[in-house]
Amino acid sequence: MLVALALPAAGQDLVQVYRDARGYDAIYAAARYALEAGREKLPQGRALVLPSLNLSANATRTRIDSESKDPALASSFVREPRTRGYTLTFTQPIFRAQNFIQYDQAEYQVKQAEASFGQAGQDLIVRVAQAYFDVLAARDTLGLVRAQKAATSEQLAQAKRNFEVGTATITDTHEAQARFDLIVAQEIAAQNDLENKRRALQQVTGKEYAELTPLRADVKLAPPNPAEMQAWVDLAERQSYPVLIQDAGTEIAALEAKRNRAGHYPTLDLVATHGQSSQTGSELSSIGSDRTTSTIGLQLALPLFQGGAISSREREAAANHEKAKQDLENARRSSVLSTRQSYLSVINGIAQVRALEQALVSSQSALDSNKLGYEVGVRINIDVLNAQQQLFQTRRDLAVARYNTITSHLRLKAAAGSLKEEDLEEVNRALGQ
Repeated sequence: MLVALALPAAGQDLVQVYRDARGYDAIYAAARYALEAGREKLPQGRALVLPSLNLSANATRTRIDSESKDPALASSFVREPRTRGYTLTFTQPIFRAQNFIQYDQAEYQVKQAEASFGQAGQDLIVRVAQAYFDVLAARDTLGLVRAQKAATSEQLAQAKRNFEVGTATITDTHEAQARFDLIVAQEIAAQNDLENKRRALQQVTGKEYAELTPLRADVKLAPPNPAEMQAWVDLAERQSYPVLIQDAGTEIAALEAKRNRAGHYPTLDLVATHGQSSQTGSELSSIGSDRTTSTIGLQLALPLFQGGAISSREREAAANHEKAKQDLENARRSSVLSTRQSYLSVINGIAQVRALEQALVSSQSALDSNKLGYEVGVRINIDVLNAQQQLFQTRRDLAVARYNTITSHLRLKAAAGSLKEEDLEEVNRALGQ
C-alpha cells in the first residue's frame, strides 16, 4: 500500500474519458431519446392496419314539464325520463391503401432514426478525441513555453555575466531580456488556452481531469487501411451515415407521394357494433323500454371531390420526392468530399510528422552549434535565442501534427461510416508515459 501511495496518480486515458462522455454528453443523450421516439413509428404504422375496438356510453336525465292548452284534448304532465346505454364498435380495415403505405414508411423512419443515432455515436467519438488531444496539445505548448522560458532565462543570465566581464555588449542583454519578456506573455496566453481546452473537455464529459495520459513519444502512425483513396470513397458512398439517413428519407418521400396518390382510392372496412340502451320513458310516452342492437357489415367510402386538396397534396409530395433525391445526391457528394479531405489529411499528416521528426534533430543540432559558436565568439546572443525558439517551435509543431493526424484518421473512418469504439481503443493503446 505504501508503494502504491508513493506512485503518482495515473492520468485518465482516452477510453475512460469517452465512457464518461457517453454517460454525460447532452447531444448524445438527445440522439438516444430521438432513437427511442423513432422506433415507435413502427407500432404506430402497424396499428393503422390492425383492427380497432371502441366503447362509447351515455346516461341522461331529462325533465319534461308539459302544460296543455286544452285539457279536454290533452292533460298536463311532468315526466323525468332517464336513458342509459353503451355501444361497442369493432372496425377492421380491409382495403385502405394509404394505411398500408404509411406502415411501409414507418419501417424506413426507424432505419432513419437508427442511422441518425449511429452518426451521433461517431460524432461523440470524434468530439471526445478532438477535445482530449486539444488538451494535450495545449499542455504541451505550455510545457514547451516554460522550457523555452527557462532556457531564455539562462541565456539572459549568461549575457549579463558576459557584459559584466566585458566579453559581450549590452545589446546581447537587451535582446535576451526582450525575448524573455515576450515568452512571459506567451506563457500567460498558453495557460489561458489550456484552461479553455480543459473546460471544453469538461463540457463533453462532465468531469474535470487533473491529468490525462499523453501520447507516447515513440508512437508510429500507420497509414489508412485500405491504402487506396477510392476504396474509402466507395465505402462512404455506400455506408456513411449521412447517406443512409438521406437514403431512408428518399424512400419515405417516394412512399409519401404514393400515399397521396392513394387518396383517390376507395376504402373498405368491416364494421360490427353491439349496443344496449334503456329508457324509463320519453316525451311522448311514460312507458320505458330496453333495447339491444347488433350489426355487422361492410363500409365503403369513395372520395369524389374535396376542392382539389387531394390532387394538390399529390403534386406537393411528388415535388418533395424529387427534392429528396437531390438531397441524397448532395449527401453522397458531401461524403465523398469529406472522405477525400480526411484521407489526404492523414497521408499528409504522416509525411509532415516524419519531416518534423527530422527537423527536430536538425534544430537540436543547430542549437548546439550556435551555443558553441557563442562561447567561442563566432555567434552572437540573438543567434542562440533564434535557435532555441526554432527548436521549441518544432517540438510543438510535431506534437500538434501527431494529434491532428490521429483525429484525421478517426474522421476518415467516420466519413466512411466505419468508425467504432474499437478504433478509439486502438488509439488508446498509443497512449502512455
